[in-house]
Amino acid sequence: MEENPLKKLEALGQSIWLDYIRCDLITSGKLKLLIKEDGLRGMTSNPSIFEKAIAESHIYDKDISEIALKEKNIQLIYETICLRDVQNAADEFKTIYEKTDGKDGFVSLEVNPHLAHDTDGTIKEARRLWAALNRPNVLIKVPATKEGLPAIRQLISEGINVNVTLLFALKRYREVAEAYIAGITDRINQGKPVDKIASVASFFLSRIDAVIDPKEADFVALGGEQAHFATKIRGQVAISSAKVAYKIYQEIFESEEFAKLGALPQRLLWASTSPKNPGYSDIKYVEALIGPNTVNTIPLKTLEAYRDHGEPVSLLKENIELASWVLSELSEVGINFNEITNKLEDDGVQKFIASYDLLIKTLIKKSSV
Repeated sequence: MEENPLKKLEALGQSIWLDYIRCDLITSGKLKLLIKEDGLRGMTSNPSIFEKAIAESHIYDKDISEIALKEKNIQLIYETICLRDVQNAADEFKTIYEKTDGKDGFVSLEVNPHLAHDTDGTIKEARRLWAALNRPNVLIKVPATKEGLPAIRQLISEGINVNVTLLFALKRYREVAEAYIAGITDRINQGKPVDKIASVASFFLSRIDAVIDPKEADFVALGGEQAHFATKIRGQVAISSAKVAYKIYQEIFESEEFAKLGALPQRLLWASTSPKNPGYSDIKYVEALIGPNTVNTIPLKTLEAYRDHGEPVSLLKENIELASWVLSELSEVGINFNEITNKLEDDGVQKFIASYDLLIKTLIKKSSV
């Protein structure tokens, strides 16, 4: 039997995480099977995932009713459920965490998205969730907003693992990396160990192309030189941005200066890897971004697609000059990439808030509180 393409990724230095969580995935033994047969090495969650799991099924109904009899606070009902799921998933990945000496086997849980622009609120919430989870192989997700940066530094300095989420801009990525290193340095200055602290910087990909592609299509329709540029760069912006981000990663985290700190690098994680454009390959954002010391968190459908027809080749370091050219050409067709990534960050926060609020409404209905 031909080797599973997903398992080949490990040899190329990439970890595949699952962007999905549901209690029956764990209790049925399916998660254990994915770890064993597909080489799955971690898991991410967010308000949208929990909202769909609770709203679109009845598997949580009994738990919600039972918890509601003792606890009338809807926020605490939600936390009881999600904390349990993340803890149980983290326990399934414990062996991976131990085998990799704390470099992999993580499960992520997000702070309340309403706190995305509240530094102090984010720090307090992250501390509370970290303590409640009480697992070394969990990551607390903090959005890469301006207000999130000092929170990232503080949490890292306290030894709390952080998944920096909703990252779109390269400039912001440098700031995120600086915040991580500053937190590590703060901890070293306190005389505390840093060798087990983990962090990832999560770039959201398909959302970038989903916004830019229609703009490029407008220029193509106009014809002329701009149409020529737009045709060449259409569908290439997200991947190009990721490749340039990886070059920045290498400059920062493969440097002698960082090595002296004795800390783990803050790995790049590719998120939003399910294509929004049905005309694109269903594994577009997996195939092009395979490379050392990276993570790709993918929905179950994308994982199954890659298992079926993935062809693992390390391409992340290839064509960096072309990737830089693609980003530079955006201005030639009148597209302001900075404005777009700023808006994507704002919209991403609002989408998570909307999913969170919808989840709370669903819990109110199901709990009859």
